[in-house]
Amino acid sequence: MRRYSRIVGTGSYLPPRRVSNDELAAELAGKGVETSDEWIIERTGIHARHFADEGVCSSDLALQAAQRALEAAGLGAQELDLIIVATSTPDMVFPSTAAILQHKLGISNGCPAFDVQAVCSGFVYALAVADAMVQAGSARCVLVVGSEVFSRILDFSDRTTCVLFGDGAGAVVLQASDTPGILASDLHADGQHVGLLCVPGHVSGGGILGDPLLRMDGQAVFKLAVSVLEKTAHAALEKAGIAATEVDWLVPHQANIRIMQSTARRLHLPMEKVVVTVAEHGNTSAASIPLALDHAVRAGQIKPGQNVLLEGVGGGFTWGSLLVKM
Repeated sequence: MRRYSRIVGTGSYLPPRRVSNDELAAELAGKGVETSDEWIIERTGIHARHFADEGVCSSDLALQAAQRALEAAGLGAQELDLIIVATSTPDMVFPSTAAILQHKLGISNGCPAFDVQAVCSGFVYALAVADAMVQAGSARCVLVVGSEVFSRILDFSDRTTCVLFGDGAGAVVLQASDTPGILASDLHADGQHVGLLCVPGHVSGGGILGDPLLRMDGQAVFKLAVSVLEKTAHAALEKAGIAATEVDWLVPHQANIRIMQSTARRLHLPMEKVVVTVAEHGNTSAASIPLALDHAVRAGQIKPGQNVLLEGVGGGFTWGSLLVKM
């Protein structure tokens, strides 16, 4: 009998500090940077984002989201036999944030734990890897988390990027099943576009070599994102043998409302079928898809048995999609 994987629990967590556009604009004005609530909303659809307090790390946010996902699944942490964390803002250079999370969850069963780095596509990548490992028989119960503290790598003198991002975490518990849950996945990367969205710095000799802050060519990213998201969505649908009309919900990476609207149009999906949380969350990179997924599940929008299309695009340049039956 073929082995499949299914999502059996979702969870998410946002740091308590909510920063509205007006608050951010006031902070930036003090640094000589001009922006406004209207300017940000018109270009991005973002009204607010959440920032973690000093000393709060990705693993701390991941822990909260993981505990909520485990509670929703009705499972204990010791039942996990694999942990994957998608993040571009790890607690340390090493060990992995997944290993740190494993310790914070009190897991002592020796299960493997590792990070996936694909920036905003990270959760899609991580979920695809988890599904493959379940199908291969290497795991039965997997925690997949996307967690970010992007506020730590923003240049608050650059209004084109610092208004976009926020902090948060989202998680799912994936379990082996006799019935299909993850129906298809489609992953891609193209390293020739590495400079479009990057943090071109690293630790060397006890200091920072290069630039440790986020840099982005917004127009180039927008054009590429719209193109590849349509293609990967169709590829996943084709692999699953499902038409776009059979998709109940699209849960895209929450980068920019314009990108989401364009993708929905190209897939001939009404915006009523698109889960949108960017207004309150901003772009939380690898956390954005699981945050949006959990929001929609707990709001009663996404229901068991529905077809949900997840898709993300991020630095690397990376992109991908998964079709999930909830």
